[in-house]
Amino acid sequence: MAGLNIPGVTDPYNTNDTVEKLMQVERIPLTREQSQLETYKNERQAWRDINTQLTTLRESIKTLYSYENPFNSKITTSTNEDAITATATRSADIQSFKVEVINPATSDRFLSDELESDFQVPAGVYTYKVKDKEVSMNWKGGSLKNFSDALNKRSNGVIKTMVIGASAGKKTLLIEALATGKENKLVFEGAAKDLAIKSGMITAIEAKKINFGNSSSEFMAVPPEHMEEPTKMPPLSLTRTNISNGTVVVSPRGAFQLAVPAEVSDRKTNHITFTVRTNAVTDITEELNKQPESPVIPDAGFAEFEGIVVKNTNSETLIKAQIIPQKELDPVINKNVLYAVMPDGSEKLISTPGLFSDSDITIDLPISEYEGIKSIMVRNENTGYSLEVSAFSAYDSAEEVGYTPNNPIEEAGDCTIKYEGIKITRATNDIDDVVPEITLHIHEKTEKAATISVKADKEASKDALIEFVGKYNQAVARINILSQNKSEIIDELTYLTKDEQEELRAQLGMFASDFTLTSVKSNMASIINSTYRTSEYDTITMLSQIGISTNASGYSGSYSQSRLRGYLEIDEKKLDDALENNLEEIRNLFGYDSDGDLIIDSGIAYRLDKEVTAYTQTGGILAMKTSSLDSKIKTSESKITKLESQMDEKEAQLRSKFSTMQGSLNSLESQQNAINNFTKQQNNSRN
Repeated sequence: MAGLNIPGVTDPYNTNDTVEKLMQVERIPLTREQSQLETYKNERQAWRDINTQLTTLRESIKTLYSYENPFNSKITTSTNEDAITATATRSADIQSFKVEVINPATSDRFLSDELESDFQVPAGVYTYKVKDKEVSMNWKGGSLKNFSDALNKRSNGVIKTMVIGASAGKKTLLIEALATGKENKLVFEGAAKDLAIKSGMITAIEAKKINFGNSSSEFMAVPPEHMEEPTKMPPLSLTRTNISNGTVVVSPRGAFQLAVPAEVSDRKTNHITFTVRTNAVTDITEELNKQPESPVIPDAGFAEFEGIVVKNTNSETLIKAQIIPQKELDPVINKNVLYAVMPDGSEKLISTPGLFSDSDITIDLPISEYEGIKSIMVRNENTGYSLEVSAFSAYDSAEEVGYTPNNPIEEAGDCTIKYEGIKITRATNDIDDVVPEITLHIHEKTEKAATISVKADKEASKDALIEFVGKYNQAVARINILSQNKSEIIDELTYLTKDEQEELRAQLGMFASDFTLTSVKSNMASIINSTYRTSEYDTITMLSQIGISTNASGYSGSYSQSRLRGYLEIDEKKLDDALENNLEEIRNLFGYDSDGDLIIDSGIAYRLDKEVTAYTQTGGILAMKTSSLDSKIKTSESKITKLESQMDEKEAQLRSKFSTMQGSLNSLESQQNAINNFTKQQNNSRN
């Protein structure tokens, strides 16, 4: 079998060892290339590692001068955090102010009476509304617990329900509106209202209404029409209206005007409601067209005072009246019959969709849309329809609930506070429009005013600076390892695990002959130690002045090589003092707008970011290093593949030659054995 060799049996001439020794010499180029490939891969990984290290440093650097820099962070404190707290944006002013909580905003939270544990909620469509939001559920019937669970799944942040164990064998249902404020009342509709009444949660009540337009004395004539041409059409007249059982019947060509009481028009939350119905009657057009033409005498005019119109009596004259032919009339069908008379005397059309549908049309006029309305005017210009207008009423939408709770835990109410003595009311407990850039969070009533203080978040600034120093030192440590062949560099890094130390030892001095890393380290050290002045009054112009430098601890003992490797140290006491007294200057030290264009263009963090970005960005210096190695790795892998193929061919050739040689030697050996045997036989025959 080819390739199967048993030493001393199939390989009596030690051919395998001979071939292997010859191939070791032949494989020297392949072995060298494989070693080079491994070097390339290790170098590429090392460049990637330092790129990651510098990228992490850059992210830390950017936080020190970007819009989100920690030096602008604010914290708030309250002398009564159980009652009121606050949060401040980065733009908030450093300040203190007093807030007294008179009462927090509340939401409707209603409890039912005690119900039997096996109480069943009947099937139906259950609708709950909170202002302009609603939850509607088509319930097929079931237990109180299942009903509550199903309603919570559909609540969509509008309401919350809970079944609470009351006395033994009894349960109660809690329903809560999640929005606070007196405008966010919980409203029950359909089966929800029936259940609330049945369970004793609420008692239905009639809403308070203001009625008007019940007496004929309240109705006024409308101003006369102004026609360009004389016609047989009778003018719109109050005499063609009639009040019967609280309903105003407006015959064809009838009209009236009804003043709106001030107590209704002065409240924006009020609504005016009434109904309108059209009834078909005998059209008066044909009768009007049969009348003879009559002389036209100029109208005597009218007088109006406070909505009351008085027509003058036509003059008696012996002057022969002019007979003017009049046009034939056509039936009139006009849906524009309702108007709101506004404070300036203008008329605003009130829409009446479905007016000729032979059914009552409900009109609901929100005063907020007809602010200052003076009167309601009805003009029935139709010739074949009469109008029936119901009595008028008004209600306050802010109070239109239709029930009173029997077991209220809380009822919807606004939050009331006093800010620096000024009384303020809001619907929510999170108030962000009283103090600029500050949100007040109201929790409960206070006995006395609480003091809210807004201060700079110095701890956030300190943490960011400590993180920056840590990331800077880690980057410098990695640069030192790659650029210097000194094992003590790794021994000094006590935060490394043993496995990490061994991994880094393999990278010691890997780029000692490459000045890329020593260059970036030198540039960063130069930036760190430079002076930055934003004005002639600056007291903080160097990083060392806030307790951060390569010799921050001030150690003056014996010479230590580790102190010369470029690592930063922190004098914590000095840093705390600087943050307490010079926070604004520290912020400018790391990032400053020198030319007033609102863009940071100077400072330690700004310059470090620019320096490190040149190395870490896409297409940057480190990317070029790894890209170059990628090409070398690809070329080396191709070369190795080719050499491996050549080695296989060379080994096959050697084995073929040695196999032929071995066959020849075996043949010669067989011939020698045959001759020896023949000679031995001849000698035996002679004897």
